[in-house]
Amino acid sequence: MDSIMLGSLTLYRRLLLEKVFRNQSLRPGIALQKLNEVTLPSFGHGIAGILAGWTVSFIAAPVEHVKARLQIQYAVKKSDRLYRGPINCTEKILRTHGFHGLFHGLGATMIFRSFFFFWWGSYDILTRVLQRNTSLSTPSINFWAGGLSAQVFWLTSYPSDVVKQRIMTDPLGGRLNDGQRKFRNWREAAWAVGRESGFKGYWRGFVPCFLRAFPANAMAL
Repeated sequence: MDSIMLGSLTLYRRLLLEKVFRNQSLRPGIALQKLNEVTLPSFGHGIAGILAGWTVSFIAAPVEHVKARLQIQYAVKKSDRLYRGPINCTEKILRTHGFHGLFHGLGATMIFRSFFFFWWGSYDILTRVLQRNTSLSTPSINFWAGGLSAQVFWLTSYPSDVVKQRIMTDPLGGRLNDGQRKFRNWREAAWAVGRESGFKGYWRGFVPCFLRAFPANAMAL
């Protein structure tokens, strides 16, 4: 997932720079020499982040869907659980609900990963600030910008992740016999979180996620 995300991010950055920000037809009145000198602005990095987020969603959605369903199996005895493991879970969902069932929550995943705009936009801003105002090496700048921008991402995206988890753990119903489905769409799930827990419900579990974001993403970048 990270390979697809970072690989597609690089591709979209290049396409946006070449086809949009250096496109003479889209920016008339600017000398060609100046266009060739243009670098991708932070806004462009943010747009590339959204596109990369949507791209990786098609891999992330079924993986996170299966993971979410396994995480809410609280029965002590394995024999009392609906799913024996990730492969068994995938097989049962495909058998009863097809690929549509396996990709349950794709829309919510794409909404959540649209907030990559803030991750990669702020990453570019922080990188520029650190390059301009410090004498840190490139790896060190990647470390600090990566960790801090990941925290910006979670500050903006966490409520949408809570809603996504509610959708992905919602019973699928039908022959799977896992309960009655509660939410028909993203909006219903979002309203349910607020109705049940108020504003705090959208931020449940935020602190450990926020604390994890810096070291995990700083090291990755």
